[in-house]
Amino acid sequence: MSVIFLGEVSESFILSHLSIPLFIESVSAGFPSPAQSYVEQSLDLNELCIHHPNATFFVRVQGNSMIDAHILPGDILVVDRTLQAMHGDVVIASVQGEFTVKQLLTKPTPKLVACNKDYPAIEIIKDMELEIFGVVRYTIHAVCAPRTKKSASS
Repeated sequence: MSVIFLGEVSESFILSHLSIPLFIESVSAGFPSPAQSYVEQSLDLNELCIHHPNATFFVRVQGNSMIDAHILPGDILVVDRTLQAMHGDVVIASVQGEFTVKQLLTKPTPKLVACNKDYPAIEIIKDMELEIFGVVRYTIHAVCAPRTKKSASS
C-alpha cells in the first residue's frame, strides 16, 4: 500500500476555524434512541485532529494492504511527526525509498505489517533503508459516494 503526500498543515490553515455543531446525545449503532434537540458545543475538526500543526501532514492512501485496519484506498491519513512510533502504531514509513503505511511491530522482532492477510510483513533487517515519517492519528474516509446538488435533492 502506498501513499500520496498531500501537504503539510500550515499555521494559516489551523487559524481558520470552522466550528460544526456537536450534539450532546451519542448516536446509537444498535437500536434507535430519541434525538435530543440541542447542541452541546461546537467542534472544530482542526482542534480534534491536529495536535501539532507544524509537525502534521496529510497523505492519501493507494492500495488495500491496510483494509483490516479500516484504512481504505482513497482515505486521507492525518499523520503526526512528533509522536514516537511504538509497538502497534500505524505509521508512514519509507522502506528502501518507497513510502508505505503499515502497522509497526517491535516485538519479538521489528517489522512492518500489513493489515490484510494477502500481503506479507516487511521484516526490518540490518542495513535496510528505513525511515519512520510519522504516526497516523486519524483516518478520514467517505461513507457514501460524492453527490451532485441535483442528485442530493432528488
